[in-house]
Amino acid sequence: MFSIPEALPRLAPKLEQLTREVLFGDAWQRAVLSPRERSLITIAALLGQSRPHALEFHLRRGLDNGLSAEELGELLTHLAFYVGWPSATAALEQLDAVLADQTR
Repeated sequence: MFSIPEALPRLAPKLEQLTREVLFGDAWQRAVLSPRERSLITIAALLGQSRPHALEFHLRRGLDNGLSAEELGELLTHLAFYVGWPSATAALEQLDAVLADQTR
């Protein structure tokens, strides 16, 4: 499942509802793309937009959706050529932290 930031339901209940029902309850559940494929696409889009907070969430989600650490590392390596070295290396640091957190 996914986790909604604490402030969302308190400050923007409609946005929380749309996030839960439409984004994760509908868009992420459509059968044409697998959750794994959607994670790859989402991570690439977030990295390209420099969205580190959302990227961390989706790196975790990607692991939950069956992506391996090796695949995520390869994705970030490949994206370095398209979104830039600083963005990719920052994302690799985030991935490292996410993986370290999972082993605790």
